[in-house]
Formats: sequence, C-alpha cells, structure tokens
Amino acid sequence: MNSLRILISNDDGVFAEGIRVLAAIANDRGHQVTVVCPDQERSATGHGLTLQSPIRAERADELFAKGVTAWGCNGTPADCIKLALFELLTEKPDLVLSGINHGPNLGTDVFCSGTVAAALEGTLEGLPSLAVSIACFQWRNFQYAGELAMDVAENAIQNQWPEKLLLNLNIPPSEPKDMNPVRWSRLSIRQYQEQFTRRLDPRGNTYFWLAGEAIKDLESAGDGPSDWPTDVAQIEANGPSLTPIQPDLFWRGPISNLPKLQIKNQLVR
Repeated sequence: MNSLRILISNDDGVFAEGIRVLAAIANDRGHQVTVVCPDQERSATGHGLTLQSPIRAERADELFAKGVTAWGCNGTPADCIKLALFELLTEKPDLVLSGINHGPNLGTDVFCSGTVAAALEGTLEGLPSLAVSIACFQWRNFQYAGELAMDVAENAIQNQWPEKLLLNLNIPPSEPKDMNPVRWSRLSIRQYQEQFTRRLDPRGNTYFWLAGEAIKDLESAGDGPSDWPTDVAQIEANGPSLTPIQPDLFWRGPISNLPKLQIKNQLVR
C-alpha cells in the first residue's frame, strides 16, 4: 500500500522494547514513522492529562531504527498524542498506533490503560487508531505482534476504517505457529481481589500498594454479536483478540431500567 504517516506512542516509555519493534516494522514497510511517547513508564494512567506542570519533550531518535523520528515526553500517553498532533508534527498522521504494550489490555481494564488512552486520543481527533498489547508481562518476542498490528491497521485503512472506531488488539504469549486465528471479540468485565496491600515504611508509617489479580471475567452486558467471544476468552483460546471500541459511553440498556428519579417534586424525564 502507499506510504502512511504513522504516529506511535505507548505507556511503557521510550526505552521499552515493544515500541521500538513496532516502529521498526512500520519503518521497514516504507511508512513515515514518528514516535512521541513518555520518557518513563506511565502505565495505568488512563486518559489523564497534565495541567498543573509544564510538558517537555526531547528528541530520542538514537533509540530507534534509522529513519524513525522520536521524542520522549514527560507527560502521560494522552499528553504525548496531543503534543504530537498540535505541536510536534508538521502534517496530520494517517494512523495512530499505541504499543506494543508489555502486558494485556483486556476487558474493562481499557478504562485505566495508558496504551488504550493514547490510541483513544487519536480516535477522538478523527484518526484511525489501534492499540496493541502482548497478553503477558514476561513475554518479550514482539516481532509477530508488530507484524500483525501492521497487517490489521493496513487492511482496515484499505477497507474504509469507520470514524470514531478504536481497535484494541491483544496477542497471546505464544509462537505464531501455535496460535488460533484472529477473531473479533467483545469486552469482558474484569473483577479483582485484594486490590490494596497495607505496608509500613522504615519509619513505621502506613502506606498502601495497589496490587491484586483478576479472579473473574464476566460476559459483557453491552451490545455485540452473541457469537463473538469475549477478549479474555479469545486469549485463553490462544488466539489474538481484536475488539472494536468507541468513545461513546452512553447507556444502551432499556430506558425502563433506569432509576425513577423525583427531584424536588419533579420527575426526571
């Protein structure tokens, strides 16, 4: 296909291997690649923006493949995309990629994911955007994930990527020959156990460490084809999960299920 202008970010930081592999693959395919990502890990920052302190960006070309223009930014992943689009880039990109994340972004975890937030910022600006993650924190073979992400993105662009559609791609920690095919999936609803650990610092003061692990993945209660697996089920079946997401969070259940509210003797309609 024709060369694309691609903007890449992540939440694992400028030194993460995943983003360097993704940028190199896109560059090798003849695309014009610019990286603007956090200068350190910013995982689980969600769609946070920096408003009370200055945002700085420094060139980091030397960390990436020859031909890739790169910046490390002291802001959040969403900051990075905003800064790139409105200050650092001279032309609007054709595609926004976020990742390759070192770990999964499945189910309702997308709400706190910096990786997904960076891609979502592109979606909000009307740009085709894809988040890509390896569904394991220890797996370090990013080549197949990068190739698959580019295949998905290039195919979607050639086949009229709908406006306001974010694609969230998760790849199981497995060799390609052992994987099942890519499938469309629905978001699951994840529940966690023991989310905080209470500890004492050397001076005897209490502090808390956010921890915990997913113990239950519930079927999505939202719209979506019933024959689609949830993203978690698809990963457990050792197949890449591709989930379409949109920024519209509006309630889609029956109006009759909403609470009957009477405020100051007036019924809320």
